Amino acid sequence: MIYNIPRRSVLQAGLAAAAASTLGLPAQAQGQGWPAKPVTLVVPFPPGGGTDAFARPLSAQFAKQTGKTLVIDNKGGAGGTLGAGLAAKAAPDGYTLFMGAVHHSIAPSMYPKLDYDIEKDFLPLVLVAVVPQVLVVNPKKMPVKDFKEFLALVRKNPAKFNYGSAGGGTSHHLAGELFKQQTQTFITHIPYRGAGPALQGLIAGDVEMMFDGLGSSANHIKGGRIKALMVSGNKRNAAFPDVPCAAELGLPDYTVTTWYGIWTPKGTPADVQARAVEEINKAGHSDECKTVWAQQGAEFGALTPPQFAGFVSGEVKRWAAVVKASGAKLD
Repeated sequence: MIYNIPRRSVLQAGLAAAAASTLGLPAQAQGQGWPAKPVTLVVPFPPGGGTDAFARPLSAQFAKQTGKTLVIDNKGGAGGTLGAGLAAKAAPDGYTLFMGAVHHSIAPSMYPKLDYDIEKDFLPLVLVAVVPQVLVVNPKKMPVKDFKEFLALVRKNPAKFNYGSAGGGTSHHLAGELFKQQTQTFITHIPYRGAGPALQGLIAGDVEMMFDGLGSSANHIKGGRIKALMVSGNKRNAAFPDVPCAAELGLPDYTVTTWYGIWTPKGTPADVQARAVEEINKAGHSDECKTVWAQQGAEFGALTPPQFAGFVSGEVKRWAAVVKASGAKLD
């Protein structure tokens, strides 16, 4: 199957590996004057989603380290592609960064007329977080005790239940389509304008389930507002050891991982790129951020910018194959 992310290449060394290459950039002055003013981080989804869950702790730590604010600018819409298009057109001076996700490697296969190219219009800096996808349900709208009971209920009632997503063409959407394909079930896709609104819809009972990144669902699971039935992949997540993984539930090929990364517009000076990566890596490996990542079942990626670029290129190709195989379309 083609759904496994190469975790070994994503999660190999720690900060030492990333810092050692200073990210494949020349060892110059490394943008000694950067940041001289607040930096804007464009988050292409509304507040409350998985991207926010990692962007905000990074922002707080960045400000603590540099003395300059990392301003979160939420620009939601069109499955994250609206904000990406805006960020791609920003001045390439290091004062506008972009925090995208796996969704942006899917978008080229789902949106035929994007006004940006994730591989050509951006320079990759840091792979910030990698988390498994999780199947969560509203416990009042779907009062099942476990995955087996859930699957039986869904199979018995085709087209009765709905799943929410962060928008058409996002990993939430394709995770649902892949689930339907592998379990031979039929549930209806309801797209929202981001994972945050979709989660609120789930909690309110407007949809019965969601295939979400564990990062944005974690606190709601712990708070009992939603119930986790399965994490994707072939092992349980350390943050939620009681939630079974897909492989042990009879879905060995159901592996959908959500990842988040930071880019800068093409043309940003190499020394500024190096400084940005240095500060983002330092923030991500702080005790404060390590705690948040662990609570959300996430790992910080340890790729240099060239490795991150290769990873994204591979993801674009991988998701194109998934879209073709599943027949997924925008709603």
